[in-house]
Amino acid sequence: MKALMFGWEFPPHITGGLGTASFGMVKGLRHHNADVIFVVPKAYGDEDSSLANFVNASEIEIDIYQKKYIDLIKQMTYIEVESTLIPYLGPVEFERYVEKLQRSTDIMENPIYRTKYEFRGSYGANLMDEVARYALVASQIAVEHDFDIIHAHDWLTYSAGVAAKNASGKPLVVHVHATEFDRTGENVNTIVYQLEKAGMEAADKVIAVSNLTAETVIKKYGIDPAKVVTVHNAVEPSDTQGLENVKKNVKEKVVTFLGRLTFQKGPEYFVEAAKLILERDKNVRFVMAGSGDLFEKMVKYVARLGISTHFHFTGFLKGEEVDKMFALSDVFVMPSVSEPFGIVPLEAMRLNVPVVISKQSGVSEVLEYAIKVDFWDVNAMADAIYGLLHYDALYDVCQRYGKEEILNLKWEKAAKKILDVYTSVLNS
Repeated sequence: MKALMFGWEFPPHITGGLGTASFGMVKGLRHHNADVIFVVPKAYGDEDSSLANFVNASEIEIDIYQKKYIDLIKQMTYIEVESTLIPYLGPVEFERYVEKLQRSTDIMENPIYRTKYEFRGSYGANLMDEVARYALVASQIAVEHDFDIIHAHDWLTYSAGVAAKNASGKPLVVHVHATEFDRTGENVNTIVYQLEKAGMEAADKVIAVSNLTAETVIKKYGIDPAKVVTVHNAVEPSDTQGLENVKKNVKEKVVTFLGRLTFQKGPEYFVEAAKLILERDKNVRFVMAGSGDLFEKMVKYVARLGISTHFHFTGFLKGEEVDKMFALSDVFVMPSVSEPFGIVPLEAMRLNVPVVISKQSGVSEVLEYAIKVDFWDVNAMADAIYGLLHYDALYDVCQRYGKEEILNLKWEKAAKKILDVYTSVLNS
């Protein structure tokens, strides 16, 4: 079995959970002797080549005179429709460029002009431009490689997956790690929603990371329940080498939030719970690890509540930095407003850190030894954190059995379910 997989990031160059999940998934598939051609907009050369054959989209040349590319570009002009947030100039700009070239030379029946796109592979202001161009390149990649099935991760790569399917005739599986409703609530970006819906409709199967996400896919996007499958995420085994020497250097207990500082992650509820705890116990420090559009707002909020002396903002952490942060933590909290899954609690539990998570998270479906509260109930959240900090029996149960629980949530098991999805599609 060989999969052509389109991602947006891969370790060690990641900005969030999508890259972490991609790594675990590819490693799990290799465990079952499945081959993966993993495409990223920008490869850096230090990706683990033993796991997959990495394709750098920035190195792929396409012939912009070919009718299939011109037709694809015309289809993509809808990306500009209703755009009020970012000037999505890519598709139209590119179409005008093609028209100009066609006017400038009418003597070449078989043009050989080719071009490459240098992708940033980031989440900047030109994101939609890159998403569209990624799809153009994907169609070329699909005809250059031999594979059985296409697997596209999240909305950023859905258009690429659809383009590859159209070019190769091979079936497509799209993997929903999050939806626009998770990221923005009901204030959805209609352009992103359209891309998500189009990808799901074109797919032969849709993998959701939780039952919560599957329900959203069915109800909000109108996708046939028969082609939606839930495969929960997992976690990589921990390497604790060197962590035993990590010292806290403070006498207080440490409670940690680790994630993007965005609406979806509910950082303000963590701050409010911290305020309630400090009213009962001053011997606690709170760490907010992460970056995002709410960073400055959270710093000001902490200052306004008068708890700055008990609060630390680390900025974005990754890799070993994350493990070290957990080694310093007594409790981890994930107060997400809407979390399709949520890998970070698993990472905390594998390093013996008890967790408090919101009921509005997909990971709550697979965890028994985590304390679950509604994200908006800051009193319950504060009570849960306080209980773990002060009642040894509760702490010990969550720590001991939580670690055992994590040992069964392996990517090898999740990958086997994904392979079953591949097989069902190929046999249908």
